[in-house]
Amino acid sequence: MNLALIDYGAGNLRSVANALRYLDCAFDLCDSATALKGATRIILPGVGHFGAAMHELNRRGLVEPLVERVRAGVPLLGICLGLQLLFESSEEAPGVPGLGLLAGGVRRLQTKVVPHMGWNRLVFQRAHAITRGLPDTVHCYFANSFAATPADTGVTVAEVRQDDDTFPAIVADGSLAATQFHPEKSGPVGLIMLRNFVQC
Repeated sequence: MNLALIDYGAGNLRSVANALRYLDCAFDLCDSATALKGATRIILPGVGHFGAAMHELNRRGLVEPLVERVRAGVPLLGICLGLQLLFESSEEAPGVPGLGLLAGGVRRLQTKVVPHMGWNRLVFQRAHAITRGLPDTVHCYFANSFAATPADTGVTVAEVRQDDDTFPAIVADGSLAATQFHPEKSGPVGLIMLRNFVQC
């Protein structure tokens, strides 16, 4: 396995890298198209602004190679903003195209307090390899102001509910999966999901 951890200058690299090291999982930081070519698994982390992240991915020439690798069947895991970048657009950055690997967009949360910060319970919608071995009741750590609105609700693996708002916590389609929460900050539960991804 050749695991690429995408570095576009604005991700939660250190915490994800620490979690991968804890799992004894070797990885390479990837900040160019050349470095991505040999990847057999990809993690796209994310913290920050949708538009700024897409700008950096484009500037580093990573957009087309990322899309090509995923469409070729290479497994990809998006984390937090990395989930949102998989969609076509976001209200956070009108007019800025996302990666377009999933149909739909990203909207601002309708919760009483934004951002949505802290632990919240996942409500599972269907089974998926990334959730294998998890208990029925699972809490994960969130830090988000926006949420995905998939055109196909069938991609939703788990939802989260906060106030009167409900939004996807895990999405998956084909070789890609993504979490709105931070698995690397979600204790043993998050480590199970990361291990599932690198072993699937």
